[in-house]
Amino acid sequence: MEHSYRFFENKACKYFPCHQGLEDFNCLFCYCPLYTREHCPGNPRYMEKDGRNIKVCTNCAFPHQPENYDTIIQMLQGKNIDATSNISRKNIDAASDISRKNIDAASDISRKNIDAASDI
Repeated sequence: MEHSYRFFENKACKYFPCHQGLEDFNCLFCYCPLYTREHCPGNPRYMEKDGRNIKVCTNCAFPHQPENYDTIIQMLQGKNIDATSNISRKNIDAASDISRKNIDAASDISRKNIDAASDI
């Protein structure tokens, strides 16, 4: 397969290949952009450590298979979300709302500080 915006193979990487058994190995998503998703199309397993569930993707090659590029991009764009990932979408929306509120609050504090400094 040829290098392009959809495919990149980094044979010079000291970890290449980080997963075995793939003929065309796409390094474009070296670190999986779907790692933080509760539901992803890969095959992660979970382990418990210190009372927390940790997602382990050691045996998952989903982001490294060239034919999965479109699926990953669609998921990152919020498209093609099925019922099982609606929970993740709600979490993302809630986090965005919290971030917006934090930004608004920080802006208000900054404005008050600027106004106070102007009075001095």
